[in-house]
Amino acid sequence: MRFVIQEHHAKQLHYDFRLEIDGVLKSWAIPKGPSLNPADKRLAVMVEDHALEYFDFEGIIPEGYGSGAVVIWDSGTYNLLEGDDPMKALESGKIVMELHGNILKGGFTLVKMKGRGEKNWLLIKKRDKYSQAKWTLQKALTDKKKSILRERKPLCDIH
Repeated sequence: MRFVIQEHHAKQLHYDFRLEIDGVLKSWAIPKGPSLNPADKRLAVMVEDHALEYFDFEGIIPEGYGSGAVVIWDSGTYNLLEGDDPMKALESGKIVMELHGNILKGGFTLVKMKGRGEKNWLLIKKRDKYSQAKWTLQKALTDKKKSILRERKPLCDIH
């Protein structure tokens, strides 16, 4: 199973965390971006599912909903550390997984916040050999990268 994190320079910079589950990309917007520091509990707001074709999208989305530059910040595969059905884990409100990305590695928990609405979750790094107490997020959208991005609409319909 795959995951991708897209750095999205919309009105407010955020990071879109997407997990391939049941033929779609289940998606969360993380305002402060993910962290390798277990002390950081990152708000992850569940947003609409995206089609699998959106997995490797990069470009500048034209004016309108979601406009702005989108670049891939990290991607890779994941496996569950608890259970064997990602949809069941999602429905239970707790996904315990191991990420195998270029940046994010090791254990993570995505857990629904109780009493905070249906869409609010937390992404928390587990303490393991990949943890970094002094984690600093580095942006993927460099001036060089921005100079080669082109305006384009996503190739797929967003569900």
